[in-house]
This record gives sequence, structure tokens and C-alpha cells, in this order.
Amino acid sequence: MQKIKTALVSYGMSGKVFHAPFLQEHSGYELVGAWERSKKNIQNDYPDTKSYNSFEELLNDSVDLVIVNTPVNTHYEYAKKALQAGKHVLVEKAFTATTTEAEGLETLAKQKGLKLTVYQNRRWDSDFKTVKKIVDEGNLGKLIEAEIHFDRYNPNLSPKAHKETGEPGAGILWDLGSHITDQAVVLFGYPDAVFADIRKTRENSKIDDWFDIILYYPDKRVRLKAGFFMREPVHSYILHGTKGSFLKQRADVQEDELKEGKKPGSDNWGTEPKEKEGLLHTEIDGEVVKKTIATEQGNYGELFELLYQSLTTGIKEPVTAEEGVQVMKIIDAAQKSSALKQVVEL
Repeated sequence: MQKIKTALVSYGMSGKVFHAPFLQEHSGYELVGAWERSKKNIQNDYPDTKSYNSFEELLNDSVDLVIVNTPVNTHYEYAKKALQAGKHVLVEKAFTATTTEAEGLETLAKQKGLKLTVYQNRRWDSDFKTVKKIVDEGNLGKLIEAEIHFDRYNPNLSPKAHKETGEPGAGILWDLGSHITDQAVVLFGYPDAVFADIRKTRENSKIDDWFDIILYYPDKRVRLKAGFFMREPVHSYILHGTKGSFLKQRADVQEDELKEGKKPGSDNWGTEPKEKEGLLHTEIDGEVVKKTIATEQGNYGELFELLYQSLTTGIKEPVTAEEGVQVMKIIDAAQKSSALKQVVEL
């Protein structure tokens, strides 16, 4: 089996929780090491790896794939250097700070003949996989409207300084918004226009921490919402069609399991509690049906498997750079819409 030698650009929470366990679990990857600026931790967890003292040292090593999992405002710089060094690149969400940066990376990857993909792991959440199955089956009839929420109750400023400084790429629109914007594009395609209201709601916040976005499609409207003052959140997925509705909570367990140190790959990995099942109320074959729907199994490992297949067989990336650019265009349009208080055409 061909081995994809892979290095991380950092080994903080993202590298330790979301990337290294899946690279280690997949027999097609070899985790070579990580660039560690101060604390040297990767060798404690993976003794056969290297701790690089600089990005240049990482790029000069025998590495096939570089995972850029640093703050958003550094994504463009590191991904560009990695591509210029002839490495395939997986970039954490949000893809970049601006559309211009995203388009620049997409162009460079094409010129170099390299794979460039975005780590939109929430496509493989159990709840979203279930919603996508419902949409694909078509039992709601013609969709009229949908809402996707990413609600939290966390009124305190983040202890991670880079998340609260107000630098390019910081804020809820890039952090949580990039996830649900990508999910909307996966479900419904690229919208025609955007209307957005973006606010600061926490005391002393330097970043936007609340948004309400409407995506305009010829036959439907899709609302995206997120904020930090939802102690009692509503359903995270709300879909209404001409035949019926589907409601689903956000209940994927993978992040919590990873933070607890559980290793992916077990039979019950990513299995939601049964009480979190979504509610389908619709009409099927002329009969009104109201029932809960078994939740699909979540598995971020599917992203790494698809990326491996892309790197070794040439199929398209699990999340294409073009899709990453589309998300950035929507985020840029949302900012403009909020500032002007008007609908922005895409």
C-alpha cells in the first residue's frame, strides 16, 4: 500500500484531536511529524515522529502532504509555500481570510498539478449525513425553506488569543459560519444572492460573534444562524418542503470522543444517542408519516480515506478548492451585505 508521508503545521488541539488520530488509524498515511514552536509534544504521543523547529525544515523533509492547521490569517502563506515546495495540501477551515487568497491558492495548485483540499470535517458529522440522506431521498417534496444553526452558550471570550484579536479570518463567520455555509452549498448548491446581519454581542468582543444569513435560491430560501447566547438551542437543521418537514438536533459525538482520547475506527465510532434522532413528518405514497429517523454514523475518517484515494488514484478531492472558494465568496458577500444592509448578488 502506498504511504502518504504527512506533516502537520502545528500540534495544538487541532493537530492532536482532529488530524493525528485519523492519520495514525489509516494504514495509507505515515505521520512524519509536526512543526512545534514552543511545546514539544508530538513525540510523547507518537514516538516515531519528528518535531520540526521551523516550517522550512518541514518543507525540506520527505513529505508528500502538508496539513495547514494554524490560525486562518496564516493559511494563505503556509499553503502557498507548501504548494511552491511541491507538496499536496490539506487546509483547515476556514480556507483563507479572503476570496482573493482562496482563488490564488486554487490557481497555484492547478499550475503545480497538486492536490489542494479543505478540511470541512462537518460534512461527515452524523447529524449532517442524516440530513443529506433525507434531502437526497426527496420525501419532503420540493424544498421551500431550510435553516442550519450552529448555536452555543459561551458568553466568555476565548482563551485562545488568535480567536479574539480581530485579525483577518477571526470571528464566528469564519469559525462556525464556514462549516454551515459549506453544508448549505453541499445540500442546495451555490446561491444567487446573500443577505446578512452580523453583530458583536459579547461584552468587550473585538470580533463578530453572531450572524443571521439568508441565502437566496430561485425556488427556496436557506437561513444560516450562529451565536454564543443560545443556552437552550433550537433544532440545528430545520427543513420544510411541499410534502413535509424534517427536524434534527446537532448531536454528533466525534469531537467529544476525540477530546476524551478515544481512538477512531471502532464499530460504534460516531454513533449518536438514540434519543437524538431526527423527526420526519411528511407524506410518502399518499400516506402521512410522522416518525423518528435512525441517525447515520459519523466518521471523519471518511474524509481522510477519500483524500487518500484522491492522492493515489487521481479522483477529485473530498472538498475541492473550488468549493472552498465558493464558501469564501459567500462569507465575503455576507460581510458586504451586513455593512450595506442590502442584498448582495453573487
